[in-house]
Amino acid sequence: MYVCFVIVHKIKYKDTNHFSELVEDYTQKLVNKELYNRFPSTDNFLEQINEKSKQDLDRELLVSVLKKQNEGINLSKKSLFNIESLSKKNTYTVTTGHQLCLFTGPLYFLYKIISTINLSEKLSKEFNEYNFIPVFWMASEDHDFNEINNVTINGNKFLWESDQQGPVGKFNTKGILNIIENISSIIGNTVNNTSIINLLKKCYSKNNFAEAARHLINELFGKFGLVILDANDVNLKQKLLPIMKEDLVFQSLSPIIKDNTFQNSKNYKTQAYVRDFNFFKITNTSRERVLEIVSEKELEDSPEKYSPNVLMRPLYQELILPNLCYIGGGAEISYWMQLKTVFKKLNIVFPILNLRNSVLWIEEKDYEKWKDLGFKVEDLFLSTEYLKKKYVKRCSDVSLLKEKKSLYKIFNSIFERINDKALIPSIESSLKTNIKSIENLEKKLIRFKKKKHEIALNHIQKIKSKLFQNNHLQERIDNIIPYYCKHGEKFIETLKKELDPLDLNFLILSPSKNKK
Repeated sequence: MYVCFVIVHKIKYKDTNHFSELVEDYTQKLVNKELYNRFPSTDNFLEQINEKSKQDLDRELLVSVLKKQNEGINLSKKSLFNIESLSKKNTYTVTTGHQLCLFTGPLYFLYKIISTINLSEKLSKEFNEYNFIPVFWMASEDHDFNEINNVTINGNKFLWESDQQGPVGKFNTKGILNIIENISSIIGNTVNNTSIINLLKKCYSKNNFAEAARHLINELFGKFGLVILDANDVNLKQKLLPIMKEDLVFQSLSPIIKDNTFQNSKNYKTQAYVRDFNFFKITNTSRERVLEIVSEKELEDSPEKYSPNVLMRPLYQELILPNLCYIGGGAEISYWMQLKTVFKKLNIVFPILNLRNSVLWIEEKDYEKWKDLGFKVEDLFLSTEYLKKKYVKRCSDVSLLKEKKSLYKIFNSIFERINDKALIPSIESSLKTNIKSIENLEKKLIRFKKKKHEIALNHIQKIKSKLFQNNHLQERIDNIIPYYCKHGEKFIETLKKELDPLDLNFLILSPSKNKK
């Protein structure tokens, strides 16, 4: 079956009622310029290149680390070329990153990576004298296991249980193959189903969780030239040593970030808590917050034992990468904006911040049914109860608005004929009673008609529940597996075709069997 996907609609983020005030303002260019460096528009990238070109970078080390990390990985020619090209001064990166979620986790994990790939390609076409490389930053040092150990497929939640401790990237993958078998048993044995299951089995047979994630991400996106970096590397962390000292020895960074955060909080909710020490100490089995000053000797002897927290990681990233732009979700954009002044203090170029694409995916059957129900695509973001009421009112002549207007006219006529003001309260009370009676009758008529429209109302409920589980956006709950089972590689190829990272609107996509 040929699957052609078309953009059904674009709407502003504020019209979805699912995003923060910061996201709504940023996508409308309403955020104070003091909070970021340059807005994500094509015209601003040459200025960003000019500024970043003046920052001292160890490109040779970066390339060396990437080559070593990707040994044994079946890299595409494009990814291999991109790694090599990072040694050249006219090569820059566009970067995104994320926790190492089980089986890629929620759909927005894919949208972040595709947005990054597409922006790199868009810049390459616009400025062909430069190379632009899409980079995925593996957050392998993260230790929030409960955030990444589950996946939801067709409404079923699968949980990876493990008593391992410390950075999740070092976890062995014991137990994951059993989860894959359980998923396989509920999705059937079509060609696409077998393909995705075999891919997962191959990737999660690797030695540890980070290695498994790297293989899976490469299998899905390597053909587009994606470069995957795990910054938990002793040589790269040598470059981070001066920042470690500033934070853990001299305690000079926290006051700056706290002040920046306080200023931001006057307009927007604070995303990340600023601590006195913003690093963790890691071992093979633990990742614990640093709570006291660390000696310079300890840091110099073992920088690999220290791991940046959410506020130090952006500094680390921009210190070692020739990066122009970071692509992330609303929460990420928020905590990056807490760091503008500390970037300036450390003389590290603050990147362009680009909001990742967000997508609502409606299968063709559901989209056609939604249209048959008489709704517009943007109505999907209205509450289920409101939609049901709207449907019944539209499809059944139960509105008594005309009757209420007639009643008001009658009583207005009575008011005009009454000269005794003492009677007015009594007449007003009678009007209220009659209006209330009409409204109660209207509610009864709606309930009666609701029963007659039960099938249609069930369709509304079903579509809304499928797209917004527990009132959450689909992209924050659903995993790639059911979409791959239905559409195969066309799912990712279509997302890549339709997502424009510089178009700051929310996208609603629907598949069609026929090419349009």
